[in-house]
Amino acid sequence: MRARLGVSLRSVGVRRGGRWVLADITLELRPGERWALLGHNGAGKTQLLKLIAGDVWPTPTGREQRTYTLAGETLALDEAKERIGYVGAELQDKYLRYGWDLPLEDLIATGLHRTELKLAPVSRAERRRVRMLIARCGLERLAGRRFTTLSYGEQRLALLARALAPDHDWLLLDEPYNGLDAQIRARFDRLLGAGARSLSWIVAAHRAADIPKGTRGLLEIEAGRLRAPRPLARATLASLRRVAGEAAAAPSRRGRLAARRGVRRDPGRRRGAPQVLLQLCRADIYVGGRRVLRDLDWTVHAGEHWAILGANGAGKSTLLRVLYGDIAPAFGGCLMRQGQPPGTPIDAWKRRVGYVSPQLQSDYRIEVSLLELVASGSHASIGLVDALDAADRTRARRWLAFFGLTRWSLRRPRELSYGQLRRALMARALCAGARLLLLDEPLTGLDAPQRARMKRLLERLMRSGVTVIMAVHHPEDLPGGITHALRLERQRAHVNDLHSAN
Repeated sequence: MRARLGVSLRSVGVRRGGRWVLADITLELRPGERWALLGHNGAGKTQLLKLIAGDVWPTPTGREQRTYTLAGETLALDEAKERIGYVGAELQDKYLRYGWDLPLEDLIATGLHRTELKLAPVSRAERRRVRMLIARCGLERLAGRRFTTLSYGEQRLALLARALAPDHDWLLLDEPYNGLDAQIRARFDRLLGAGARSLSWIVAAHRAADIPKGTRGLLEIEAGRLRAPRPLARATLASLRRVAGEAAAAPSRRGRLAARRGVRRDPGRRRGAPQVLLQLCRADIYVGGRRVLRDLDWTVHAGEHWAILGANGAGKSTLLRVLYGDIAPAFGGCLMRQGQPPGTPIDAWKRRVGYVSPQLQSDYRIEVSLLELVASGSHASIGLVDALDAADRTRARRWLAFFGLTRWSLRRPRELSYGQLRRALMARALCAGARLLLLDEPLTGLDAPQRARMKRLLERLMRSGVTVIMAVHHPEDLPGGITHALRLERQRAHVNDLHSAN
C-alpha cells in the first residue's frame, strides 16, 4: 500500500481585510482520518480548507508552521498539492463565470492532469478511467453534454468525479451537498465509500444530514478559531441534528426595526376574484438547443405562494429564469406577466422582481462593495450602471442591518463566505421593495440560525402581500405560508398537493 500524506498546522493564521479570518490554528491531520468541519457562516471553514490545500498562504508571524509529510519525510508544497483534491462552490462558479464549457469527459480528465482546462490530449488509459467514473456517478446519459448545460447538482457531481480522477490522499469538500437531490446525494456517498479505505477527507457542512457516512471526527471553528477536535459519536450527531433543525438566534432590535421599515403591505390588495400574476401557456423551454420543459400550462394568482420541486436536471432553475426574463419560451408558447403588455422592455419587469439563484451568485464576483451589491437590486443590474442616490443607500443599509452584514458593507463579494454572499443577494432582492420573489435554493449555504431567520422573513413577506415562488430540495427549507407545489419531472409540470409533494 502506498504511503499517504500527513498535514501539520502549528500556530497558523490568515489575515484578510485588516482582520484575522483564521487565528492560531494548530491541527494534525493523519492519513486515513475523515473529518466533518462545522461552523457558522463566516467562521472560516473555506479559508481553513484552502490553507490545508496550499491555496492560501499563512500570514507571517514568525511562529507559523505548515508542514506536509510522506512516510516520515517532509514534502514540498507543490508536491503536496498534487495529493490533495478540493471541491467547492468557488471552482464551480469559476467555470460558469469564465464560460469554460468543457464536455463532461474532458472536464473530468482535467482532474487527471491537475489543470482546470484541457491542455493536453487524453490517453486511452485516462479515457477509460474517466468513463469508469462517469458510470460510477450514474452520469452516462450526460456524457455528451457540456458543463454549463448541466444542472447545478449535476455540475457539483461532475466536479467530485473530477477530484476523484487522480488517486488523491486527501479530499477537501466545501459544502459538497449544496443543491443536490436525494438520488445524487446517494451517488455522492457511494463515490466516497468506494475510496473510504485509503481516502482521507474533510467535509465542511451546515446540516447534520450533509456529513458523509464514514466520517469519524468533528472539527468546529468559530470566529476563525478551531476548537479541540473530538470524535463524531452518535450522541454528537444526534445533537447536531437538533441544532440543524430550527435553532436560531433572535433578530437584533436593529434588525427587527429594519425589517419593519423594509416590508410594507401591498396597497393594491383587495377582495374579489384573484388577479393573475403570471401565466404560461403551451410553453416549450429550450436551453442550448435542448428541450428542458414541454407544453407547460401554469397560472400563478395573487395570494398564492409556490414551491418548485424536482430532481437535479428537472428544470427548476430554468423555469425561474423564464419567469425572471432571462429565457423566453419557444415560438408558439406564451408568457403573460401582470402589468407588462407585449413590447414592454424586460428591464422594466426585472426592476419589479427580486431574484436569487446560484447562477446569479457565480456572476456576482465583480469589484463592487457589499453596499453597492445590495443597492443594485433597485436597478436590476449586476454592478452599478447609475450612481447611487441617498434613497438607494438608505434602503441598502436597512437590509444589510437586517441580515447582520453591516460590518462587511465595504467588502467585495469575493471576500465573503458563500453563506454571507447568499444573504447579501437576498438583501439585494428585497432592496427594491419587490412584490414578487423568485428564489432558487435561497437557503443553500446558510447555517441553522440564518436558515430559520430567512424562513421567518419570508413568512412575514408573504403575509404582507409579496408573492413567493421558490425552488428547494429540502422540504424543511419551505417557510410556512407556501400554498401550492409544482413538481417538474420528465420535462413535464404537475401541480401537487404540497404535503404529498414533499
